[in-house]
Amino acid sequence: MKKKIQILLIVFLFLLLIAVRVFIQPYFYDPLIEYFKNDYLHAAIPNLDFSKFFLNVFYRYTLNAIISLAIIYLFFNKLKIIFFSIKFYIIAFVIFSLVLFVFLRLDFDYKWIFYTRRFLIQPLFVFLLLPAFYYQQLKE
Repeated sequence: MKKKIQILLIVFLFLLLIAVRVFIQPYFYDPLIEYFKNDYLHAAIPNLDFSKFFLNVFYRYTLNAIISLAIIYLFFNKLKIIFFSIKFYIIAFVIFSLVLFVFLRLDFDYKWIFYTRRFLIQPLFVFLLLPAFYYQQLKE
């Protein structure tokens, strides 16, 4: 693949991640978005339909993960890195989902819930994996 096309695709995918963040919000069930926009310091966490909430978190996480995996593939063009990234995304989802569920059930401090949820609904892992793989590639 030509370098210019590869760079354009990577830029397009990053813009797609931004579009998911900006435009997709009304289509997912997430009452915590409004909770954290308003008076979350003094208000109680809203009642959640846990199955609907976690299903929508899964959808959003999966959408971000697919786009992120495409970015990683275009950047490095190695299937070994993609397979590792897929495993990483699956393990991270399971761990962070369980932790978020426990935090919500036990009414933890809002900060714990906010940051744990952020790892699930934001494409943060691509910003961790890209430099890590790049550094590893430099070491080889």
